[in-house]
Amino acid sequence: MVGPDLNQLTWFQAVAEERSFTRAAARIGVAQSTLSHAIRQLETRLGIRLLTRTTRSVAPTAAGERLLQTITPRLAEIGHEIESLTRVRDRPAGSIRLTLSDHALHSVVWPRLKPVLAAYPDIKVELILDSTFRNIVEERFDAGVRLGESVEKDMIAVRIGPDWRLIAVASPDYLAERGRPVHPGDLVSHACINMRHESAGGLYAWEFGKDGQALRVRVDGQVTFNNSYAMVDAAVSGLGIAYVPDDIVASHLASGELELVLDDWSPMFDGYFLYYPGRRQNLAAFQILVDALRHRPGRRPATGETGGNPGSTGQIW
Repeated sequence: MVGPDLNQLTWFQAVAEERSFTRAAARIGVAQSTLSHAIRQLETRLGIRLLTRTTRSVAPTAAGERLLQTITPRLAEIGHEIESLTRVRDRPAGSIRLTLSDHALHSVVWPRLKPVLAAYPDIKVELILDSTFRNIVEERFDAGVRLGESVEKDMIAVRIGPDWRLIAVASPDYLAERGRPVHPGDLVSHACINMRHESAGGLYAWEFGKDGQALRVRVDGQVTFNNSYAMVDAAVSGLGIAYVPDDIVASHLASGELELVLDDWSPMFDGYFLYYPGRRQNLAAFQILVDALRHRPGRRPATGETGGNPGSTGQIW
């Protein structure tokens, strides 16, 4: 036997409580004839008379009263749950996992994410910092951040930052002692601060370009990091030449703690993109995050957000 649908039970409740088809029809917002037909269908499906009808009144039978007592708390529970779901829709909630580099976090993502977290307390975000190319589907990330040229073609990609470049910097003391390189090839005789690029299985080969000529140089030195901010500190400490995003050393260059070398060999690279599989795009909380991170040329940077032009291949920065 096909059981009654939710509408029939809800309409029966209204008639039993109002003791009138006319008042129940007005309460529900349907025609009285439609309501009467639905109650007859319900009684037929159950094989039980639920209402006693007279020309002046309507009252539940003993079976109808029992059914009314049974469904009333359950219909109320369903109504409360639907109301709760509606509030979630109106006030986005959920957990979002991102994989990104330390530089992407500090230069773009975190400054724009903080206001979102303050405005939407039911949105939770987990940020995993590394320098690898994570498989966001297999590892259950909702999205990742990479430089544009390294985003897989089957992913949706949203630009979240401007193009930028890497620059070579060193302390004045280091340059006074070891000399200033004038060509990328000169770096092989210098102490350089290396970057470990796990995805490539080894050390990052520094990329340079000038007048259409591309050049990759594998360098050597005393220290290796997988964190660009640690590289800056090592350079300031005189441990060698670092190749880092230009925005994170702007203050050091301005103060004289570091000096720029090989400036004309430092090319621009694609900026950061948020990438994710298409199945995420309909979730309200995720859409709020995407909209907050989306790059809008000319917009005023958030507090702590850099506005320079830095870059590299992949996600290592």
